[in-house]
Amino acid sequence: MKKIGLEKRHNLTGWAFLIPAALLIFVFCFYPMAQAILLSFRKTNGEFTGISNYARILQDKTFQQCLFNTIFYFIVQVPIMLILALGLAQLLNSPHIKGKGIFRTLIFLPCATSLVSYSMIFKSLFAPDGVVNRVLTSIGGAPVDWFQSTWPARWVIIIALIWRWTGYNMVFYLAGLQNIDYSVYEASYIDGATPFKQFIKITVPLLKPTILMTAIMSTSGTLQLFDESMNLTGGGPGKSTMTLAHYIYNISFVETPKFNYAAALSVFILIMVAILSAIQMKVGDKRD
Repeated sequence: MKKIGLEKRHNLTGWAFLIPAALLIFVFCFYPMAQAILLSFRKTNGEFTGISNYARILQDKTFQQCLFNTIFYFIVQVPIMLILALGLAQLLNSPHIKGKGIFRTLIFLPCATSLVSYSMIFKSLFAPDGVVNRVLTSIGGAPVDWFQSTWPARWVIIIALIWRWTGYNMVFYLAGLQNIDYSVYEASYIDGATPFKQFIKITVPLLKPTILMTAIMSTSGTLQLFDESMNLTGGGPGKSTMTLAHYIYNISFVETPKFNYAAALSVFILIMVAILSAIQMKVGDKRD
């Protein structure tokens, strides 16, 4: 009886910690999400309008432009960032490198930098008389008007994203690598495995759950990208670098407020994130 009482006490303690957190999550996450879904089926006056807001999405040229921009950032930036983060983690996990703590800190620091601060840094770097154009002219190239040309402006956003978030993902890979017993690598080395084969046959398979997690987080973050579009390029030139989240902000708070349509766009992003995450889980997680 004493043992049962102790188990009940432990269960009650666990519920005492879980219930307040669950209530906060419901109030600040799930309830607003449900309200946004309901709002997406109504007009501004509150009248039920069915799927007209969603039908409008298919005819919205600005939405199509923003969708292209967002998918372009996702397809280009996420693979480069994750591969670079994995390579840096493998390099800085080596027992033969000295001063690893300093290098890890320096690579992670961009993630801790204020969004506004790092946007100002990149604006100055890629300004017409900035460091990047000076380097280009010094090696015989032509200066580029980075923020007034469509594709250069897109590449600035991609470079900024890679600079900021590579170190963040590297930390996850480092944590995973440090859980792999180094004797596994030593045994494979004795068997004649090269460093590249060790990376392909040992590191990547054992880090598969971590790689899957970072891929899902990066997918979700990129599809909801806002700060770089807002602070770096302002969505310009024109709307050629604007993301979906930036567009939702504009039609909610900058232009004449259209919260119902903005809610429909938000639900669209939610569905995109859910579908891509499900695909990544299906492809990446082979456990029974």
